[in-house]
Amino acid sequence: MELTGLIIALLGAALAIIICGIGSSIGVGTVGRAANGVLSEDPEKFGIMLLLVALPGTQGIYGFLTGFLVIIKLGILGGKIAHISVSQGYQILLSCLPITISGIFSAIHQGKVCAAGISVAAKHPEASMRAMIYGA
Repeated sequence: MELTGLIIALLGAALAIIICGIGSSIGVGTVGRAANGVLSEDPEKFGIMLLLVALPGTQGIYGFLTGFLVIIKLGILGGKIAHISVSQGYQILLSCLPITISGIFSAIHQGKVCAAGISVAAKHPEASMRAMIYGA
């Protein structure tokens, strides 16, 4: 059994999981730094800060789900491993690229938007939900 197609397909799943995870960690780190500054002054705002910090993490979840679906499709989890040709492997790899590319960039920029929302929520608590809607 030739494994080249399977390896190429798994590369797509791995890229979706890893790259989206990197973007999410950068985005969450950006917002987390801003939130820690606010929480050092006013710990009562923890709830809204937590929501804003968690938003960039969703891209990591999307990448994980994409990779998980590919792994299930390939039969690696709980099934018979599918025979994947090289061209099918490239098709699966290319189908993983949209979430891979958009996941990293949207997570980083969502982190920047949420970090700005942190300052809005700190100065104007009544506008906290508006800041969260912009970040979502």
